[in-house]
Amino acid sequence: MANELGQSTSPYLRQHAGNPVEWREWSERAFAEARERDVPIFLSVGYSACHWCHVMAHESFEDAETAAYLAEHFVSVKVDREERPDVDAIYMAATVAMTGQGGWPMSVFLTPAGEPFFCGTYFPKDSRAGMASFRQVLEAITDAWQNRREQLDGIGKRVVEQLGAQQPAGQQAFDLAQAVRLLKLDFDPVDAGFGQAPKFPPSMVLDFLLRHHRRTGDEDALAMVAHTCDRMARGGMYDQLAGGFARYSVDGQWIVPHFEKMLYDNALLLDVYTHWWTISGDPLAKRVAEETAGFLLAELRTPEGGFASALDADTDGEEGKYYAWTPEQLREAIGDDADWVIDLCDVTGTFEHGTSVLQLRQDPDDVDRWKRVREALQRARGARTYPGRDGKVVAAWNGLAITALTRAGVVLERPDYVEAAEAAARLIREVHLDGARLYRTSRDGVRGSADGVLEDYAAVAQGCLTLLGATGDDEWYRVAEALLDRVLEQFVADGSYFDTAADAERLVWRPQDATDNATPSGVSLAAEAFTTLASLTGSDRYEAAAQQALGASSAIAHRAPRFAGRALAVAEAIATGPLEIAIVTTTPDAARELVRVAFADAPWGTAIASGAPGSAVPLMAGRDLPAAYVCQKFTCRLPVTLPEHLRQELRPAD
Repeated sequence: MANELGQSTSPYLRQHAGNPVEWREWSERAFAEARERDVPIFLSVGYSACHWCHVMAHESFEDAETAAYLAEHFVSVKVDREERPDVDAIYMAATVAMTGQGGWPMSVFLTPAGEPFFCGTYFPKDSRAGMASFRQVLEAITDAWQNRREQLDGIGKRVVEQLGAQQPAGQQAFDLAQAVRLLKLDFDPVDAGFGQAPKFPPSMVLDFLLRHHRRTGDEDALAMVAHTCDRMARGGMYDQLAGGFARYSVDGQWIVPHFEKMLYDNALLLDVYTHWWTISGDPLAKRVAEETAGFLLAELRTPEGGFASALDADTDGEEGKYYAWTPEQLREAIGDDADWVIDLCDVTGTFEHGTSVLQLRQDPDDVDRWKRVREALQRARGARTYPGRDGKVVAAWNGLAITALTRAGVVLERPDYVEAAEAAARLIREVHLDGARLYRTSRDGVRGSADGVLEDYAAVAQGCLTLLGATGDDEWYRVAEALLDRVLEQFVADGSYFDTAADAERLVWRPQDATDNATPSGVSLAAEAFTTLASLTGSDRYEAAAQQALGASSAIAHRAPRFAGRALAVAEAIATGPLEIAIVTTTPDAARELVRVAFADAPWGTAIASGAPGSAVPLMAGRDLPAAYVCQKFTCRLPVTLPEHLRQELRPAD
């Protein structure tokens, strides 16, 4: 049988459509084939911007002999982890449980019932010290399947039983001051960030620290944010020419990135730098926020109005080739300015083969010269092979981008950002939504088949509620409420939130994970969205849903706050009030400055509604006088009509 990936909506799967491996997509048909042939399933999980996924594909999946062996002894299934995070979560949990570590590409061998009995990540084509070759692994699995089948079946069943027996930790009270103290212990006072290399951008933790500083005045919390944001933005992990952040830094000094650029990272970091600017007024914060938003609009926006998932790390088969420079390349591109740039951007062979990633450790002494040189380098880089783009639109990540672009657009007075956020929300509403049922992905305006998971529903709902405050269009309130009502119907059972819906495809285990990692967990996002919706409606039902969702992360927040950043940020919003602001106006122009003050000066986590009298939003009900109303639990202060008076209401100590 032939490779079946050519018709997939996933760009990652389509990358493998030319492999000689007889790949199948994840489907019941693939498992039926394995049962009929009585062979194990080889499950390979990765994503389009994954460097080592490309390496294993080139070494093994493009090899005709390896493909023939797989075809004879296995059913080979390829999964895009970004399209099917539920499948990824299950088998990553199994991989970590069996090997002590995880990563992508993830290589898992399953019984025809879907039970994992052998797990790993990248396997090289040729054996290396301490690592078997992929062919050796395949041959050992085949021998065990044919001669020790009962043992493998037993392993698979036990792994599934152990995964199913995992219980969420009990709820604990959030101690926000203690979380800050633990973060201080893990903070790198020299190079900033938390922990050791590799260093990932701690977006959600930084947002929590900003909220904590705003509520308590804790200067240490603000200092950790300022130091980390400064070092990240001035290092090589940030694209000094076109804006946007790479996924992480391989070193502890933020110099050499893992070059893939992910939508979710840049959406979260856009929000952090915008938030930092509203508190500090630091010009670096504003510049990076504007450049990161510019990157989203210029390089990730799709023709349909959504945002693509990622840019690849590799070009022409080399990691980072698009971004790195030699001194000779700089001289060819900018002539006499090259020596100035070499000194300014620390071009000292920081990457491979004598190349360097550009840094900007200090502001240039000649801003106009840097602007001219930067534009020239962008033109020169534009002649290189552009990184591959994963064009699929992921609902959750677009929800994060909608929220970030809306807030940045209002605060930075960039209506084009808000317009882009609205366009993305319309795409989700028109393509991804079927009634209240949300599908996770689309590509080229065509909806994928994967059901939305909890993070999709919650992130899109929060994005819509943020748009409500900026635009006054109460259609976004109705969309968000419908999404969150479905969350309560389909994702909550026996007092717990699950990552998959009750009516979604039944897998060997129903995943639930409260950890905020590279992206916020679904349950943390649900806590945030339900908190906002409860503030807009006064509904005890939604408030209880928010508390229940937040409680799922409390044990992690108590033990390891680095991995509960979004949950801690929501807990800070609740500790602050949370506030509610209703802005009633008869014309958009009259509302604009009041809305900007509300977004910029209110504690983040405040629920903001704006619009004309008669809005469907309960917070707006009965308010006919054009004014801004600052409320808590629907108890409101005197209305104000001037932006400076609203600012005084929100920052009385200033």
